[in-house]
Amino acid sequence: MANYLTEEHIVLLHAIVIKETGGADGVRDPHGIKALIHLPQQGFGGKELYSDIFGKAAVYTRGIIKGHPFIDGNKRTAMVVASVFLEENGFNISEKEGGIARFGIEIAENKFKIPEIAAWFKKNSKRNKNR
Repeated sequence: MANYLTEEHIVLLHAIVIKETGGADGVRDPHGIKALIHLPQQGFGGKELYSDIFGKAAVYTRGIIKGHPFIDGNKRTAMVVASVFLEENGFNISEKEGGIARFGIEIAENKFKIPEIAAWFKKNSKRNKNR
């Protein structure tokens, strides 16, 4: 069972991102965030649509980047949310910071769909040995 993020977690992570990196704080679309927290948990016919942690991280990421629920910092927040989600589920992203930021920009430019984003997270993550 995955450890999912709450609406409060996501909004707090956004506030931290803005405080540390600059930009305008605030939620542009509160309903988008409410919807976002349920997306990784979706299922049909008793099966999860996103069966592994990396697919779920990809859904959070793409949902924030493409949905723009925040006034500013959506790409940065998306990558931090994915990183925290993966950490909460026993993985750490091993890609360097510049590579993570570049990947967020590529997602925003429509270069990747959920399966490709999930594959990137899987390739660039390592199991946390302390879990």
